Amino acid sequence: MTKTIEVEIYSQRYVLTGDAEEDYVKRVARYVDEEIRRVSEGMKTATLSRLAVLAAINIAHELFQAEQRREQNEAEVERRALCLMESIEEQLEPVRKR
Repeated sequence: MTKTIEVEIYSQRYVLTGDAEEDYVKRVARYVDEEIRRVSEGMKTATLSRLAVLAAINIAHELFQAEQRREQNEAEVERRALCLMESIEEQLEPVRKR
């Protein structure tokens, strides 16, 4: 069911429409607001669009890092599972020869 949710980001009100839960949408908006405010701290003058782009770059960077960590974790789980399977095979080998 499509919902309309009002959020505030960097003192600007936005009306968002979608299927996501209101708490989730507000949490995402709060995250974006916090990131824009963090970026703005180091700048004396900047337009909202410039701050939004810099915040988007930072958020995309975080996303890419999280994706890379996920891929590394998956590879590590796969490696460990393979080692475990090889160990099990080694342990079962004498039983199979009987």
